Amino acid sequence: MASRHSWWLLRTARPPVRIWWGCRASHSGAGVALKREYDAVVIGAGHNGLVAAAYLQKGGLKTAVLEKRHIVGGAAVTEEIIPGFRFSRASYLLSLLRPQIYSELELKKHGLKVLPRDPYSFVPLLKDGQCGKGPHSLLMGNNMVDTQSQIAQFSEKDAEAFPKYEAFMSRLVSAIDPLLDACPVDMAMFSHGSLLQKLRALQGLKPLVRAGFTLGKQLPQYYQVLTAPISKILDFWFESEPLKAMLATDGVIGAMLSPHTPGSGYVLLHHVMGQLEGRQGAWGYVTGGMGALSQTLARAATTHGAEIFTEKAVDQILSSKGKVQGVRLQDGTEVKSRLVLSNASPQLTFLELTPQEQLPLEFVQRISQFDTRSPVTKINVAVDRLPNFLAAPNTRDGRPLPHHQCSIHLNCEDMQTLHQAFEEASHGRPSSRPMIEMCIPSALDPTLAPPGCHVVSLFTQYTPYTLAGGKPWGHHEREDFANRVFDCIEAYAPGFKASVIGRDVLTPPDLEQIFGLPGGNIFHGAMSLDQLYFARPAPFYSSYRSPIQGLYLCGSGAHPGGGVMGAVGRNAARVALEDFKKL
Repeated sequence: MASRHSWWLLRTARPPVRIWWGCRASHSGAGVALKREYDAVVIGAGHNGLVAAAYLQKGGLKTAVLEKRHIVGGAAVTEEIIPGFRFSRASYLLSLLRPQIYSELELKKHGLKVLPRDPYSFVPLLKDGQCGKGPHSLLMGNNMVDTQSQIAQFSEKDAEAFPKYEAFMSRLVSAIDPLLDACPVDMAMFSHGSLLQKLRALQGLKPLVRAGFTLGKQLPQYYQVLTAPISKILDFWFESEPLKAMLATDGVIGAMLSPHTPGSGYVLLHHVMGQLEGRQGAWGYVTGGMGALSQTLARAATTHGAEIFTEKAVDQILSSKGKVQGVRLQDGTEVKSRLVLSNASPQLTFLELTPQEQLPLEFVQRISQFDTRSPVTKINVAVDRLPNFLAAPNTRDGRPLPHHQCSIHLNCEDMQTLHQAFEEASHGRPSSRPMIEMCIPSALDPTLAPPGCHVVSLFTQYTPYTLAGGKPWGHHEREDFANRVFDCIEAYAPGFKASVIGRDVLTPPDLEQIFGLPGGNIFHGAMSLDQLYFARPAPFYSSYRSPIQGLYLCGSGAHPGGGVMGAVGRNAARVALEDFKKL
């Protein structure tokens, strides 16, 4: 990696954005010093912050982005942790990024390349197959006939039901999709504004009303999907455990939930809302890793004139008489601005960066109680050969097979296994048989690793933030859990442990410390029904605005929540631009 006082260059298919360490940024090739005044300041260069900056600058506001790390992207970064191996260190797949952002910010023109995956899901099983054959597996892709054939290994009934289930979920996604790009109803304005303001606030109900009409008489069934445990939903549709467990992973991934927890159905929906290359629900790898996406967003923002500065940690949001005045950096520098948009979590924004006396007591209490529990430990692994699964052996030449490009679900034979893993973590114990989602992006993007080698992403759960008895994670506990994960993989793919060159283990406290994810939560806060839409991050403050005029939340703690979606950044910027015109 480059020294601290040189240009940071991320190797991608396109020339990277040049971002000056510490004191300078560039949008035209020449260094530009941080000014002491802007129209808008964005705190944090995560993907939402970069999206917000692009729209603010495009809307005519002189905008600066201030990032505390040496690298832009937040959790969407590519880092060379092990020499020669470039990892999407935190987030690792793309699907949810809003199509409007693709087109309006011309991301393809700025170099974004995404590698769709087909097939997309692989579930190897430990148990022997029928008639004395070896362990079998479930492989699912875009070809419905082939997918039904795979499902039929376990249940002919499920194979027949699967297309109907897909159509059912697709209709719900179509109904809810417009809500992602709209500001929730401004309940504060509706409650306390003038008659005209109340009427304007009611305009926000249009997407909800349209969603109801789209769902029609099936609305009660869809309501159940949003509120019931995912296990109940899947039990209605299917009978085979491997299929149900695989689908259930999208209902609990990144969330401290069991498949039997009410509301886990919405988390499933959140993960099938995206699209890739026009295909709904598809996921893919970004060429060059997730950092290449962030570089593309930064390029879009700087092309319009935004200025991005790394190693510029904000110490305090400045305000006076209920209005934002700008920010003060940790080095004491003050940057004045009429708008401040925070890509940081609600807790960091309002409990650490904002003077408490400037905020209503009830608001502070709501933010303090925002649920940020996370079950996730991310492990990045460098290997010298592909995993060789008993259920789908490698070929002699060692080249990637179709299942290597998938999300590979391990310890997902049945939903009870997932529930047991959750139960253990709920009592402060890392799961003895954790849920593992393995991805091997180098199977489609060989530039990420040396020839013959691969990068492996292990998204594992369940691990508590604090261990039983209030004990913090230490080196021994971290390594012990990683070894447990590797033992599980070894059972499915003997030889995996011997292939490991190096690893990077990130527990919930690590994810919080490095990436600013509160509690290690990849969504900045639980995607539970009590923390969505009107109530995200707090009732009466779901419209990206805050109690301080000119201060907005543009990170995943606001509607519509987490994932590499960009909707929060786009929506918040549009609200801020509208308000700026009234200043």
